[in-house]
Amino acid sequence: MKWNNLRRVWVLPLLILTGFLMNCRDDDGQKSCNPEYVIAASININLPLYSELETRGWTYVSGEGTGTKGIIVVKLTNGTYKAYDRNAPHICPTPNSQLEVIDDSKMYCPEDGAEWILLTGSPIENDEGFAPDRSPRTYMAVRTGSIIDIYN
Repeated sequence: MKWNNLRRVWVLPLLILTGFLMNCRDDDGQKSCNPEYVIAASININLPLYSELETRGWTYVSGEGTGTKGIIVVKLTNGTYKAYDRNAPHICPTPNSQLEVIDDSKMYCPEDGAEWILLTGSPIENDEGFAPDRSPRTYMAVRTGSIIDIYN
C-alpha cells in the first residue's frame, strides 16, 4: 500500500477520535456525559398537575421538551421562577441519578446522597464532608398569566 493511501485510511478514524475527545471536555460546568438538550416546555399553573408550585413552592415537569429526566420548577420568594434539570450534574446519568425534592427545601440525588439548596441550587455539604462540585443546570422560567414557559 502506498503512503498516500495509508494516510487516507488513518485520517477518518483520527478525525472521529479527535471529535470524541473534544466533546468529552467540561463545558459550562457540566460533565460531557450529562449533555445539553433543547428545553422548550410550557405549563399551566391552573392545572391540578402543577398546583404544588403555588402551594409547596415547587413542582416536577416531564414530557416533551424537558430533557431526559425532566425539570424541577421552583417559585422564588420574589414571585419569579427558576427551573432545574433533574439530571444529577456531578455524575453520569444512571437509573438512580434523577434529582428529587426533599423537605420542600433541598434537591437530592438518590445515587450518592448529594444535595443542593432548592432556591439557589448551591451544593450542600453532607455529614461526611461531601458536597457535589457543581450546581444543577438551570433554565429560564418566565410566567405570563397562568402559563410558565421553560427554555434554554
